Amino acid sequence: MLEIGSVIDGRYKILNEVGRGGMSVVYLAMNEKANKQWAVKEVRKDGRQNFEVVKQGLIVETDLLKKLRHPSLPSIIDVIDDKDSFLIVMDYIEGNPLSSALEESGAQPQNQVIAWAIQLCDVLGYLHAQSPPIIYRDMKPSNIMLKPDGNLTLIDFGTAREFKEKNLADTVCLGTIGYAAPEQFGRMGQTDARTDIYCLGATLYHLVTGQDPSAPPYEIGPIRQINPALSDGLERIIRKCTRRNPEDRYQSCAELMYALKHYDEIDEVYQKKQKKKLVVFLVSLFLTAACAGICLWGYFGSEQKKSENYDEILKGALDYQDYYQAILIDPTRKEAYEKLNDTLTSDLILTKEEGQQLLQLQIGLDEKDSNGFSKKQDVLAELKNCNPEGYPEVCYEIGTSFLFFYDVNVDRDRYISAKKWFQEAVDQYPLAQIYCDIADCLELINQYDNAKVKQTDKMYDVYRQLWEKIQELKSTADRFGDVDVKLQLWTEINDMLNAQVVPFLEVTQVNEIKNLLDDILKESDAIHKSVIVQEIKNLQQKIIETVQKIDSVQKEAGTS
Repeated sequence: MLEIGSVIDGRYKILNEVGRGGMSVVYLAMNEKANKQWAVKEVRKDGRQNFEVVKQGLIVETDLLKKLRHPSLPSIIDVIDDKDSFLIVMDYIEGNPLSSALEESGAQPQNQVIAWAIQLCDVLGYLHAQSPPIIYRDMKPSNIMLKPDGNLTLIDFGTAREFKEKNLADTVCLGTIGYAAPEQFGRMGQTDARTDIYCLGATLYHLVTGQDPSAPPYEIGPIRQINPALSDGLERIIRKCTRRNPEDRYQSCAELMYALKHYDEIDEVYQKKQKKKLVVFLVSLFLTAACAGICLWGYFGSEQKKSENYDEILKGALDYQDYYQAILIDPTRKEAYEKLNDTLTSDLILTKEEGQQLLQLQIGLDEKDSNGFSKKQDVLAELKNCNPEGYPEVCYEIGTSFLFFYDVNVDRDRYISAKKWFQEAVDQYPLAQIYCDIADCLELINQYDNAKVKQTDKMYDVYRQLWEKIQELKSTADRFGDVDVKLQLWTEINDMLNAQVVPFLEVTQVNEIKNLLDDILKESDAIHKSVIVQEIKNLQQKIIETVQKIDSVQKEAGTS
């Protein structure tokens, strides 16, 4: 035995003995340097012919605990194997085992036992969730420590094991009679998570009745035969936990925890009350359904009429006011928004006035109430809330109209106007995010360009980002099967490079730009020209002009 006051491994000073079992003694020790108390479990070698077997069991226990982290499990700090004994240094758990509470006061209060059971379900569920699962196999009151704060800690992992599938008879007499499941004895099957559920059920039986299942006659009967005041629901839970056949028990700790949290709902008295409530509810439901049927009949008639009006207005719409009227009738349908956008861009030009007609959707449309007064209706908010799939489609299409058709002289204005719509569609359309990023770059360039002091370094960084976005735009264009979309994107890339040749040459190599443009030339040449021959020729001519402009800038830079 360790001497009180002795120091082991140069670190742990033995203060006093705190527990003793058949094979081991547990001491309270102090690491004086760290000013921290630990528990030291000593298993002596002398007089034990089978010590190597015992040692292997201890190694299994320590190896299991070392990799676990849970507030209801102790942590292993150190393992010391010397010539006289095998020592395990672990967390010192202040408190007493639940077996002490049973010895002092007998059966524990039902609500307290259920609260403890939920904690134990949580820690067992954690063990079972490991890979491979860890089966504890020795749940009983003496292995559960109750700390002063009311929380529990599970101790003694000497019989725990890692679950091995297909190991059909893995246990021979491991566990405590009365608490252990049938499959833990006599090679009656493989222990798994349901084994721990049996042990927990037996432990709950002991705690709530005060009757020890490990004492003769080794039975777990109905708890209300011992104490009729106990809950019928809890009795059903414990009986299900302790079925002989694992298939008849709760199949997981999560399932058991749910039952424990709702034990009163399983109670027979509770269920009778619920049946009475159900009858009253069904009568009320019938009356409510009858009233609702009348209301729904009127509602669907109204909705049908509204839908007919909507479709009729769209069919005969002539200008934006007609589309506004349809949108006000039903803001949650996307058709009127799309037709408004298509009509305004049918000539491939979106004038400033037409742009304002689209922007009015964001401001809100004027709707007259029953008194003839106008109020703003946020139609896009209703579309977004009631039609989450149609809303980004509408925003993306309108954003595309501003980007490619808006009749303004400055590219920045096109992108900023389009960004207001694209930012609502970025989750569904990755291309919308690229357009928003380009708009941000163009805004920064404008700010730095108009600053009183020229911010060259910042301009360089932004143009570098803009070049990266152009490359992303090119990669995205390559993935589109729609030829019209490809041509739009390629034209946009070329126009942007043509307009800003000098700054782009400052942030990248001339060959990079030329190679990108050359790729577009080759890819556009490979398209079936009989479909859109003139559009391809126009694009290719513009690219040639951009390349010539690059060469011209390079030549001027070389002679200056």
